[in-house]
Amino acid sequence: MFQGNMPQLMAAYNQWQNQQMYAAAASLSDAERKADRGAFFKSIHSTLNHIVWGDLMWLSRFTGETLISSPSGVDVYADFAELHAARMALDARIIEWANGLDAAWLNEPVTWTSQVYGFTQTIPRWVQVQHFFNHQTHHRGQVSTLLMQQGIDVGVTDLPLLPMLND
Repeated sequence: MFQGNMPQLMAAYNQWQNQQMYAAAASLSDAERKADRGAFFKSIHSTLNHIVWGDLMWLSRFTGETLISSPSGVDVYADFAELHAARMALDARIIEWANGLDAAWLNEPVTWTSQVYGFTQTIPRWVQVQHFFNHQTHHRGQVSTLLMQQGIDVGVTDLPLLPMLND
């Protein structure tokens, strides 16, 4: 049975959902994944890229490393197999990162400036961490809808059904 903190739980959920999402997306042709479907990031492929981009941006803020330098809205990976491999490696990294967090770090206030919205604020790190996971879930929901419109069900997405909670 899983006995961890919220970031660990959400990192595990993120990995599980990405495995399902990428398996579902792999059933489409490359042209179908890259077709403009009228979504915010146009295609399934570009939305999956945006999630990777966002995760790398937030991890950069959390760790102090430079993990990505491309602007939002530009596909990080043109090739789906490369995107998929990068996603799986990133999910493992997110789990490792979440496992190293402690309450002191999460509660520490941090001042940051949003590159997207252009504001500066000081908040506890746990708020940013929660946003990090909410951002993933939000955009996966968009991909799930785009896949359902193609007749592809991504499967169960409810957090309480996360396999590690039911072992």
